[in-house]
Amino acid sequence: MKRRRFLPTLAAPLLWSSGQSKIRAAELPVNFRRPSEWEKLREKIAPGHDDFPGELRAMQIEQALRSRQPGRYYVLADGRVRCEHSGKHDKGILYRVGHLRVDWRDGQLANVEQLDEREVRAAHPLFTDVTGELFGGIPSFRHQLTKGIPYWRSRLDVASGINVFGQNGVAVGDIDNDGWDEIYICQPGGLPNRLYKREAGGKWTDWTERSKTGILDDTAQALFLDLRNSGRQDLIVLTTSQPVLLLNEGEGVFELAPDAFQFARQAQGMFSGMAAADYDRDGKLDLFVSNYLDFDRVRVPKPGQNENCMFKGVRVNCGPRGLPTGLHSLFHNNGDGTFTDVTEASGIAGIKGRYGLTPVAADFDEDGWPDIFVACDTSASLLLMNNHDGTFREEGVERGAGLNDDGLEQAGMGVGIGDYDLDGRLDLFKGHFTDDTNALYRNAGKGYFQDVTLSSGLGVETRFTGWGAGIIDLDNDGYPDLFLVTGNVYPELDGKLPAYPYKTPRVIFRNLGNGKFEELIGTAGPGVEATHSSRGCAFGDFDNDGDLDILIINLNEPPSLLRNDVSGGYRWLKVKLIGTRSNRSAIGARVIARYGGKQQAQEVISQSSYFSCNDPRLHFGLGKAESADLEIRWPAGTKQTFAKLAANQLFIIREDSPVAERAPWPGR
Repeated sequence: MKRRRFLPTLAAPLLWSSGQSKIRAAELPVNFRRPSEWEKLREKIAPGHDDFPGELRAMQIEQALRSRQPGRYYVLADGRVRCEHSGKHDKGILYRVGHLRVDWRDGQLANVEQLDEREVRAAHPLFTDVTGELFGGIPSFRHQLTKGIPYWRSRLDVASGINVFGQNGVAVGDIDNDGWDEIYICQPGGLPNRLYKREAGGKWTDWTERSKTGILDDTAQALFLDLRNSGRQDLIVLTTSQPVLLLNEGEGVFELAPDAFQFARQAQGMFSGMAAADYDRDGKLDLFVSNYLDFDRVRVPKPGQNENCMFKGVRVNCGPRGLPTGLHSLFHNNGDGTFTDVTEASGIAGIKGRYGLTPVAADFDEDGWPDIFVACDTSASLLLMNNHDGTFREEGVERGAGLNDDGLEQAGMGVGIGDYDLDGRLDLFKGHFTDDTNALYRNAGKGYFQDVTLSSGLGVETRFTGWGAGIIDLDNDGYPDLFLVTGNVYPELDGKLPAYPYKTPRVIFRNLGNGKFEELIGTAGPGVEATHSSRGCAFGDFDNDGDLDILIINLNEPPSLLRNDVSGGYRWLKVKLIGTRSNRSAIGARVIARYGGKQQAQEVISQSSYFSCNDPRLHFGLGKAESADLEIRWPAGTKQTFAKLAANQLFIIREDSPVAERAPWPGR
C-alpha cells in the first residue's frame, strides 16, 4: 500500500472522532501522551544553574519590577530595562513603553530611574481573534489543527515520520469566483493540508475531501494561481522535495497533474519557498523555487556538537551555518500543465552559498520585467535582476538589499513588499533573528535600496524573531503600515533563558506619514498582544467589510484569524485585475493610485510574507479622499488610466478594456 493511501486509513480515527465541543479563540493547550524528555531535565537547566548567573539576575529584576507595578519587563544587554504597560483611559486603551535604569544590589532593587516613555492611545482594540468563533465547530479544525507536532509525533511517528518542516505557510484565493476568499493551510508530513471555504452567511466549512487537496507530504507553502489562463485558480503545493500541481477543474474540485515539474537534474536540498512571475513575458506564469539547505539526517551534527549547534551556551539544533546549501530552481510554464527546468539556462544554477527562504517576484527597477528578491538566512539576501533574455544576474549586495546598513549578513525570514513612503516605488520589509533589528529597505529608484531601519524608528524592537511580514494599510488612512509575526526557533530555551521566550507577540508599526513608524502591541488588542510561536501570515479581507484582516500560522497551536476592527471613518478602494494579453492572474501588473494629494504603488504579486499567498485583490486605504485615479501598467507592457473611481468600492479591470467595472460588493 502506498504512503498516500495508508496514512488516511491510519489517521482517520484520530482526526474524525465524534463530539461537538467548541474551542475558544484563546490559546489552546497541546496534550502529550507521555512526558517529554525535555521536561525531565528542566530542573537541571533552571536559570542560574551552572554558567548562567546573568539570566537568574535578569529574571529576579523582572520579578521585582512586576511586584512594584504590573507590566512586561525585559532586561537589555546594556543594563537598561524595557518596560511596557497596557491599561485603560477615559476614552479607551492606553499603552506605554519606555526604558528604566535599574540599580540592583544584594538581590534587591536599590533604585529605579525612568529614562524615557512614550504613550499610545486607542479608542478600542484594533484586532480581535475570531478563530474559535468561526472555526471551532469544524471537526477537522478541532481534532487536527488544535493539536501540535509533539501530539501527532507521539501517535504517527512510526508511520509518517512527522516533522517540523511543514506548518509554515497559508494560501488565500477565490477558487470558485464567488467573491469570497478560501484559505489553504499547510501542514507537516503525515497530516493532510486543509482547505476551508466560507459559505453564505459567514459559515466556514472544510472542503478538503471534496476538493481533493489533502496533500500528506511536508508542505512549506502553497500558491493559488491561474496557470492555464482558464479563469480558475489552480493550486501549487510546495513540499520539501518537489512542487505538486493541482488543476482547478471547476466547482471547487482539483485534479493532480502528475509529473508537472520536469527536473533537468536530481533535486538537491530542501525546497523552502516559491514565487510565480512571467519572467519572459510570454503570457504564462513561471515558478521560482528557493532552497534552504541540503539536509541529511545522518550526517547533521548533534545539538551542542560544534559552535553552530549552540545558542547563548545552550545546546540547540544545528544550522544553518555549517550545513551545505541547496540549489535554487526556475521552471518555465509550457502552457499545457507542465513546467520545464530552466535553472541552468537562466543562470540561476550559478547562485550558491545562500540559505534561501522567502522569495518575492516584482519589478523593482521599473523596467517592465519581473525581478526576484530572496530573503536568506545568515547569508546575504539575493536580488536577481531580469536581463530581458531569459536570464538573471545577482546584484543584492551591489544594490543595497543584500546586507544591512553596517554591511553585515542577517537572518532573513519573511518579506513584506509595498510603497511605505508613497513615492511610487516598491520597498522591502524583512524579518530577522532576535537581538537584531527587522530591516526596512527604501527603494531609491531603479532597483537600488537604502537601509532606513534606524531612521524610520524600527530600531526600537530587537527582542523577537520576525517571520511573516507585510507592508499594508491596516487603518485605511492612506499610509501603509508594517506588520510582523514573531516566534523563537529554539523551544529548548524556555525556562533557561528568560530573555528569549519561545512564544512572543505580534508587532504593528503604525506609519506616522513622515517616514517614521510607531510601535503598537498593547493598543492593538489581545489578538496582537497574545504570545505564540508564529511563522506565516496572509492578509485579506475575509469578511469583505473594507479593511484587511490577518490569518496567522502558529506552531503547535491552531491558526489565528485576526479580524480588523479599526474605526475612524477612512475610505478605501479595491482593485481586481484580469489579464488578457498578460497572464490572467495579472501577476506583475503595477498600479499607482493617486488620492488626496498622495500616490501609492502596488503590484499584483504571487506571494510574500513568509511562505504565504495573500488576497490577490489590491487594497488601497484612501484616508478621507472620496475617489482615486489609477494608472495601470500590465505585464505585457500596455498602460491604462482611470479617473475618479469612487471610494468604498471593488473595481474589476480587464486588460485593454476602457471600463472599470464596479463589482457587486459581497460584503454588503
